[in-house]
Amino acid sequence: MCGISGLFDFNLRSSKFILNEMNNTLFHRGPDGNGLYFRETEKFQVGFGHRRLSILELTELGKQPKQFQNLWITYNGEIYNYKEINKELEKIGYSFESNSDTETILKAYHAWGEKCLNRLNGMFAFSIYNEENDDVFMARDRTGIKPFYFYHKEKLFLFASELKAFHKHPNFEKELEINALAHYFQNGSVPSSSCIFKNCQKIIPGHFIKTNLNNFLIKQEKYWNVYDYYNKPKLDISFEESKVKTKTLLQSSINYRIISDVPVGVFLSGGYDSACVTALLQKENQEKLKTFTIAVPDIGIDESKYAKQTSTFLGTEHTEAVCSESEAIEIIKNLPYYFDEPFSDASAIPTMLVSQLAKKQVTVALSADGGDELFAGYNRYSDYLRFLKKMDKLPKSGLSILTALSGKFPINNFLNSKIQNFSNRREKLEELFSNYSIENAYSLFHKQYSDTQIKKLLNHKEINLDETLNGKLKKDFFTPLNFALATDYQNYLVDDILTKVDRATMSASLEGREPLLDYRLIEFLAQLPDNFKFSNGNKKYILKEIVHDFIPKELMDRPKMGFAIPISKWLKNELKENVDYYLSDEKIKNQEILNLDVIMQLKKDFYHKNKMELGARLWNILMFQMWYEKWFLN
Repeated sequence: MCGISGLFDFNLRSSKFILNEMNNTLFHRGPDGNGLYFRETEKFQVGFGHRRLSILELTELGKQPKQFQNLWITYNGEIYNYKEINKELEKIGYSFESNSDTETILKAYHAWGEKCLNRLNGMFAFSIYNEENDDVFMARDRTGIKPFYFYHKEKLFLFASELKAFHKHPNFEKELEINALAHYFQNGSVPSSSCIFKNCQKIIPGHFIKTNLNNFLIKQEKYWNVYDYYNKPKLDISFEESKVKTKTLLQSSINYRIISDVPVGVFLSGGYDSACVTALLQKENQEKLKTFTIAVPDIGIDESKYAKQTSTFLGTEHTEAVCSESEAIEIIKNLPYYFDEPFSDASAIPTMLVSQLAKKQVTVALSADGGDELFAGYNRYSDYLRFLKKMDKLPKSGLSILTALSGKFPINNFLNSKIQNFSNRREKLEELFSNYSIENAYSLFHKQYSDTQIKKLLNHKEINLDETLNGKLKKDFFTPLNFALATDYQNYLVDDILTKVDRATMSASLEGREPLLDYRLIEFLAQLPDNFKFSNGNKKYILKEIVHDFIPKELMDRPKMGFAIPISKWLKNELKENVDYYLSDEKIKNQEILNLDVIMQLKKDFYHKNKMELGARLWNILMFQMWYEKWFLN
């Protein structure tokens, strides 16, 4: 796991010094080494930078940027099946001088070109430059575990693992992309199909860019998409057969992800996902695994008791740390630095805490992210399917009547008034009835703002809030659950969960690995019948049945907890001063980005009318304001 940066400059205004400055902003991603490659011709300059976190091949043979014949590469990630690929390459005449997967990618690309991507099992973001013919090839892994940002304006192209590297180039121009900002306020993160700055993009997961410095046309091409597997007929397979196959894939994926030349640990909570990873991994190892849990009892985050029970039963070497509320709040001031694109998922705070804990003993930590998206674990899936059933019971004329009444009907009949953020969902429901569809209905359960609310919040008339999906379910394979799972896998998982885990682990110079995100697993699970994953209201059904083979059900069966941060309480008390500073009338007015009247009303409703459910919106805006001051004004 590392940090990469680079440039292609046709203005000839860059230098090795600038490249080094860009690269050093990523020190936290790779404190073990620094490497540069810089080439200048009459027409262009090429620069590759690399910050190294040593995981495989700890000698100088693992140093990057790395060369093979006329090819140069800078690469971030891990290729777990590199030894199998090496054997394929050896059969056709290649030899290897190192135990580095970087060498594997270089020679795989040399042998097979872009088709090498189909052989790679892992997480990766890399750029390859061919000195002989000036070809350039850049790619990102299927799920989007590793980030790849790029900036392209006129005759300058920059790329990096994090946006902060671009700020070190004197010709990088900062300009807000308002549509990306609108999506941030709706979802709490910027989608992978856009970026917070104009002229910036990300390589979309499962895509690559192939170009040449003599024409330098930038076009992303797809090599993998999750919808291709949801758009296949369901497998004719029994539940027991599917359980065996799922367990086999899980075991293979986990075994791949413990390959390392440095110590490996596991993030262990009290839930099924991390228990599954830990159980399958400990089963295969005679040595005790190192497991880690963080608890912040002051704010209600304390799964340590359940994690300890699981650890004791499985026999791991367990470490738990209890943090105070003040320690958790202290992290907030650092969020804009590590999340250098606006991000408001507050669970980043405990994720950073547990990463710091693990780093004291290990350099690699396995995390169990993706279980909810693969196995239907979110509570919102239950709410969504329950809502659709109620809508199905309406007579044909019912929807038009509800639309006409618009806010006067008894909404409690359609939404459980006890669900989180109820009043906000009520506003979105009223808008939904004017443009109802099964797909649009899902926005009730995962968007912070409706489209109408966003347009009131922002001081911009032209806002495009079209969906950011780059795939679609075909009619023959459409089910509401498949739609929700595919949507979350392609959007929420990448834009929120994986962004959070990457930045949080890297802030502690810790490599996070994701065994549940092996592409073979989602390709299989996408073709299973819905009721294997969501059975009579029982979420993660097949995963739970697998876990119960290793851990007694009575030890695991409890309500889903998660990292529930008391944001509203903090905003009322400890963070009130931050709100007064960053959301002052003067700041909002001078920025001319947000509608001052909307912000004033939000603060009034939250602080004086005690509408605590508005805390999530206030936090969302606070995180943007803190980001804006850090990265736009400085």
